[in-house]
Formats: sequence, C-alpha cells, structure tokens
Amino acid sequence: MTGPGAATAGPGAGEPLRIGNASGFYGDRFEAVREMLTGGPLDVLTGDYLAELTMLILGRDRLKDPRLGYARTFLRQLEEGLGLAVGRGVKIVTNAGGLNPAGLADAVRELSVRVGVPVRVAHVEGDDLVGRGWGEGVLTANAYLGGAGIAACLRAGADVVVTGRVTDAALVSGPAAAHFGWAADDYDRLAGAVVAGHVLECGAQATGGNYAFFEELGELGDLRRPGFPLAEVRADGSAVITKHSGTGGAVTVGTVTAQLLYETAGARYPGPDVTARLDTVRLAADGPDRVRIDGVRGEAPPATLKVGLTRMGGWRNEVVFVLTGLGIEAKAELVRGQVEGELARLKRRPGEVSWTLARTDHADAGVQEEASALLRLVVRDPDAEAVGRAVSGAAVELALASYPGFHVTAPPGKGAPYGVFEAAYVPAEEVRQVAVLPDGERVEIASPGPASPGPASADEPEAVEHDVVEGELPVPLPAGSTRRAPLGLVAGARSGDKGGSANVGVWARTDEAWWWLAHELTVARFRQLIPESAGLAVCREVLPNLRALNFTVEGLLGAGVASQARFDPQAKALGEWLRSRYVEIPEVLL
Repeated sequence: MTGPGAATAGPGAGEPLRIGNASGFYGDRFEAVREMLTGGPLDVLTGDYLAELTMLILGRDRLKDPRLGYARTFLRQLEEGLGLAVGRGVKIVTNAGGLNPAGLADAVRELSVRVGVPVRVAHVEGDDLVGRGWGEGVLTANAYLGGAGIAACLRAGADVVVTGRVTDAALVSGPAAAHFGWAADDYDRLAGAVVAGHVLECGAQATGGNYAFFEELGELGDLRRPGFPLAEVRADGSAVITKHSGTGGAVTVGTVTAQLLYETAGARYPGPDVTARLDTVRLAADGPDRVRIDGVRGEAPPATLKVGLTRMGGWRNEVVFVLTGLGIEAKAELVRGQVEGELARLKRRPGEVSWTLARTDHADAGVQEEASALLRLVVRDPDAEAVGRAVSGAAVELALASYPGFHVTAPPGKGAPYGVFEAAYVPAEEVRQVAVLPDGERVEIASPGPASPGPASADEPEAVEHDVVEGELPVPLPAGSTRRAPLGLVAGARSGDKGGSANVGVWARTDEAWWWLAHELTVARFRQLIPESAGLAVCREVLPNLRALNFTVEGLLGAGVASQARFDPQAKALGEWLRSRYVEIPEVLL
C-alpha cells in the first residue's frame, strides 16, 4: 500500500491508512518500535514522547547543553528501526523533537548516514514561544500545534517527520489529512482522526493497560505484555482500533471507552485543527480485537492556542516516618510536635509545611509492614537552604528521642528542585507554524479558518460548581432494593492530569447501569466520595453515547505533576479510589 507521500491516493481511496503507535510517553517500552514494524502491516508509525513533566525535563537538559532538548531514546530506537521502516515502506511521525525538533532532525540525518539507510527527513517548528513576556523564571513555553505541518511534510515526500509540541492526536490527524487530501475545513473527517489519535496516543492503555476490568481481559489476551495499538483510518474519518495479531492484551469497546475518557474535560474536545464532539462518538465491536469508531462530528477550532509554560517552582524535601503497632495517632502527634518545635527554632521556617498520615496499618498483622502507617512531611520553599539540612536534621536527630519503633523510609536528603506547569492562551494567528521540508524549504502553515464559539480549550474548562449537562439524561432506573457495595462493581473509571486539574471519566457497561449511574453520581455525590474535592470547583459533563460521565476537579494537583502536590501527583489512581468507595447500588445491577 502506498504511504502518505506525494503520490498518495486522494479522497475516496478504498483502503484504510494503517497508523500505529510505539510510544505513549518518554520512557515507554523500548522494543515497541521494532515490535510494531515487524508485527504486521503498517503505513505510518507514530511515537508520543511529550508530556507536561517531559517538557520540564527537556528544558533542564537544554540548560546543560543547547544542542539537546529532544527525546534521545527515540534516536536509539531508530538505530534498528530506521532500516525496518524503510524496508517496509512505513513513514515515521513523532513529537520526540521536544524543544529542539531541528536538532533531532539533524541527528536523524546523521544516523541515516551512519547506518546506511537513506531517508528524507522533515520537521515542524514554531511552537517555541519562550521570550514572549511570560514573566520571570519561565523555562519552557510551547504552543500546542495541530497536524497541518505534519501533513505538509508528508505531502513533500518525507519519510521521517519530527515535531516539537503538537497535540498528541495530531500525530494521527496529520498523516490522515495528507493521505486522503482533506481540506482544513473537513471538520468531521478531521474530528474522526483526532478521536482515533486520542485513543492511540497512550499506547497500551488502548489494548488493556491500566484498564479498570483488567481481570476480565485475561480471558481474551495475555496482559503481561500488551501489544501497542493501531488505527485503520478511512477517507470519511471513521476508524477501526486494533492491534497486530498475536500480540498481548485486548482491544474491546471497554478499553477504547476508557482511553477516550482519559484526560478529557467534556463533550467538546478542542484542538488546533478542529473541535471534536465526543458526544457524537459511536463505538461498536468489529470482530476480535477490533472496535469501530464512527459518527464523529467536528466543529471549527477555537480562536486561541493553548501554551504550556513550565518554570522552576522552588525546592522540596520529604521525610516519611514509619509508625508501627499500637497508638498510631499518638505516635504521629508526638513526632509532629517534635519536628514542628524544631522548625520553629530555625532562623527561617520553610514557606510551606504539610503533614499527611496514611493509615495503612492493620490490627494483629502477621507481617510487620502491614502493622505500619506512614506519616509524610513535605516542605517547600524558594530557597534550597530552607528545606535542606535544617529540615533533614530536625527529623534525623529525633531517631533516639521520639516514638517507639522510630524509623523512616529513606534517609532525608538535602532537598530537590520542583517545577510548576501553567496554561496560557494566545491568538492562533500569532503563532507561526513552519514545516521544514526534506529539501530545506520552509513553508509557513496558515492558521485554521473561522474560530468556533465557546471556551478556548476543553483542556482548561471554566470552573463551575454544578452539573454541566450536554444532551438529555436517560430515564432513571426504576426504584428497587439496594445493597451497599463498591461503585466499581458496576462502573469503570480512568483518571489523569491536565495541569493542576484532574479528570475522572466514569462509564457504565450496560444500559441499566447507565440509567442508574447518570442520576446517582452527581457532583454532590462525587464530592462525598472524594473528600479532597471539597472547596474545589467540580464540573460534570454527560456523554450519553459512551454511557459515561466526565468530572474535572480544578486545582486538585496544585501547580501540576512536577510540583508533587499530593500522594498521587498525576491523579492516575483517582478513578480507582472512586471505584473503591461504597454506595447504595440497586440489587438488579449486582
């Protein structure tokens, strides 16, 4: 099958474009590139290496060496993967360029010469907006670009396309637009590709990884090493999500639903190229390990582009005291009082001091660890000295003078820097996206057409304290007897981070469970089950086609994952905590 180059088929081509994923984050399975290239037919292989935390890491790399700032793992994967891709006619599209896509493109060319595999390399730039007056301390500032630059590179015959900060879904929508000849206002087709890209972007999460009902998938495929997903995208924007035959894991309506709800914030999913309507998505089984996505409607993109800003937030230190056996609360009170007394004697108390007691202990435990609770002390301050040796000393010096059984999980250190993430918005026409083609020609990509109404980005919804309902609620489940049981017996969930906010998508697997869930899990009930959300804005949106609810909790994660504001800094397990909470569930559902 012809790849998405200059001679590709236009609209109406009967065969789908097979786009695979080989990376969901910087540090994902190293062998995935080879596995995807050798496991079955493929036209395009994508890799997503960027996240909010990754940009901070790459920013620190660039401070040490201006030639860096890209995901170096990708280069090592290409040492073998480049020859495999060229031999099979597979295009490679990746955002591994990070803060230095031109540098990575040059490195790929050098690698091409070294391994003797000629390739045409192009890259996309223009996302770097550092120096635009964001204030002091900004380390990185990158606009989220769309797939139009990628499409331009592929239409010019590129074999490898490297980008900086584009939306994760652009790695799929760009190749699809190039292959099928979609125009900038083919919103429904682009929206379908964006939804497929959102399913692929986190790799094995679409094939059973991190899935709420993972025990059930064991009957369908080996979950010890799930395969990576691919999408068969068609000219009308519909797609089938699948994986290479013989690989582990499973692709089901459930696994695709879970990934669709991951790190979204409502019915409208705005991006630089199109606003995809998640409330129009239809999912249907299409055979073993095959799920069809169709019906997706698109609207014009917003007038602004999201810009991710990272900066160094200050210095952080942590001490975790282990409290074992009897009198846990009294032991915690003693050591806390002792440490607070020492901090009060310092010339300068750390700017932020927080304590958390996790009652992980069990009575009459047969294993010492199961008899222990954890008391966590976290301090933060702009000054490294304020959280360093003075705090560590205050903890260590109590070793022979505090509660019985005193010990800590690790020796306290001198503190470490932490970062913060912030979202900003700029008019789309002010960002100059440039496709640098294989022959070096620089092509400026025009910003999309007329802006859609509504909020600038569903990634950062307006804070609201009440339900936001898109579409009608189903008829309630008829009243009947109930039993107090975990919510997770009848509902799945997946959660994640968006800057300082957390999202939790919750879905039902049957119509009857949906009739109950849509009326039971209100914002008020969510707050009751997740006490950490008290005092924070919580937004609920309804997605009837997916039998799902999406909750966004504003500010739960403080200044983002790098600030480590809570025990689970990326809210990855927030959904599983919600599923473990007990509610009154109708007997008919159990």
